Amino acid sequence: MQVSKWGNSLAIRLPVSVVEVLGLKAGDDVEVRVAGEDQFEVKRTPSNREVLARLRKFRGLLPADFKFDRLEANER
Repeated sequence: MQVSKWGNSLAIRLPVSVVEVLGLKAGDDVEVRVAGEDQFEVKRTPSNREVLARLRKFRGLLPADFKFDRLEANER
């Protein structure tokens, strides 16, 4: 891959093999993080629908007496 100038930023093109493995399409969001001194990692950001589907799996799994108190949780 080659680093190219794009406006005031730098850009790279992802190889088709990475695009296929991550299931990316134009307009998708990705997260890029430093994975080592000279390495980075690319991860597809889950869509809102995917996040909601994951949250729905937890529906009903909390104990019946569970109470979330925002003020108590943020006490110092």
